[in-house]
Amino acid sequence: MNCTQAIEYIHSLEKFGIKPGLERIRALCEILGNPQDKLKVIHVAGTNGKGSTSTMISNILIKNGFRTGLYISPYVTDFRERIQFNGNMIEHSELAECVEKVKEAVEILLEKGEQTTEFEALTATAFLYYAKKECDFVVLEVGLGGRFDATNVIKAPFVSVIASISLDHINILGDTVEKIAAEKCGIIKFGGETVVYPFQHDGAMNVINETCKSRMNSIRIPDVSKLTIGNESIEGTRANYDGIDYLLPLAGEHMIYNSVTAIEAIRSLKRFGIEITDDIISSGIESSVMPARMELIRKKPIIILDGGHNEGCANALSEFIRKHLTGKRIIMVSSMMADKDYESYLCLVAPFADVFIATKADVPRALSSDDLSAAAHKYCAETFSFESPVKALTAARNILEPDDVLIVCGSFYLAGEIREELLNF
Repeated sequence: MNCTQAIEYIHSLEKFGIKPGLERIRALCEILGNPQDKLKVIHVAGTNGKGSTSTMISNILIKNGFRTGLYISPYVTDFRERIQFNGNMIEHSELAECVEKVKEAVEILLEKGEQTTEFEALTATAFLYYAKKECDFVVLEVGLGGRFDATNVIKAPFVSVIASISLDHINILGDTVEKIAAEKCGIIKFGGETVVYPFQHDGAMNVINETCKSRMNSIRIPDVSKLTIGNESIEGTRANYDGIDYLLPLAGEHMIYNSVTAIEAIRSLKRFGIEITDDIISSGIESSVMPARMELIRKKPIIILDGGHNEGCANALSEFIRKHLTGKRIIMVSSMMADKDYESYLCLVAPFADVFIATKADVPRALSSDDLSAAAHKYCAETFSFESPVKALTAARNILEPDDVLIVCGSFYLAGEIREELLNF
């Protein structure tokens, strides 16, 4: 098996969908020798900000010299982005080798009538890889929810982190913030410490408090009174948190609060005798860049690429536009998934567009460009529809002036498809 075949195999399991429950991943890991039990984990759940918070935590640990694994989703341009070690994607040969072992285990379970899902197989692959690399720490981002997510097969983590919680995946996790928070809090194990994003919905925070109390967890919340926000721009933010001065390259106010959540997660390690200096924390944050997270592709004309499909993402993008792009003519290119709440996203974001160009990412779940254009037309007078993302970009290029702003937003699938095109725009 080579790397391409390994990725094709993992994707072939997608047809089995999402099946909540830990029985299959436990059985799979058992066959593989329970590699997850060899790992020291920082477990990160939440609706928005999981990836950036996880990345910052990982980079701080790397800067301190720890052998660090990072497991995140989704990927943008390369599938291997999901499994990283010391800031680098898993090697092609290592991915093939680990997936081959997982495939053998999957087939053993299949003989017993148990069908493994795509995410379960990928998570087991990551566990195998991190155990082989003898990681000092693994920063493990939850895929969906928390309680029944495949990553939750781990024993008690060193730290549990709850990022920002809002409505998403309501058909699976529940139709209220409280129900969703209960699922996210499923990662909180007995006797630990939980670090919480500083601005949670009241209902979510009530659930977090109750869960931590029942599982004898102490709660660590960033003290934003100790946060000073300096110069903010489309390129990032200068900030000082409790004496730590740093330049955050990830733009948007929400990223500042993700960064202080990451700092408190690192400080939580003091319970285990692990102290990381302020200079290393600053250096780790400053090295944290991520594709398609309010990513500045170009300065003139300004081109922003932002993946995200839910209300929390829409709020973050609209606040970013309001703060940094007021008075600019804005052209948006967007694709959304038909099974997402695209109306809630559009009502917050589309009013900022002078021109809205709808397109369709190359995945079966994508909403048609005509349907997206019609939905956006409620909020933007000038909308266009192009099924092909390349044609949508061409249309945007033809009307884009040097002082205009192009924002490509919505689905991460779209971001992955056209990021290279944008880099060569």
